[in-house]
Amino acid sequence: MPKLKTHSGAKKRFNLTKTGKVKRAHAYKSHLLNGHGKTTKIKRRLRQGTYADATNESAIKRMIPYK
Repeated sequence: MPKLKTHSGAKKRFNLTKTGKVKRAHAYKSHLLNGHGKTTKIKRRLRQGTYADATNESAIKRMIPYK
């Protein structure tokens, strides 16, 4: 079987855990971070990682076959 290409956007955004779950970061943390944009509470919550939804997991795993 030929080698598979890794999706270069996905390899920067996702990681796999030992149990096979897909880790991801939260969105909406790139701008409007001071003053009128987001509260401290929201920004603190966005810092933590989370897991990708089960419906997207198989597609993401296909994009990062060697990770």
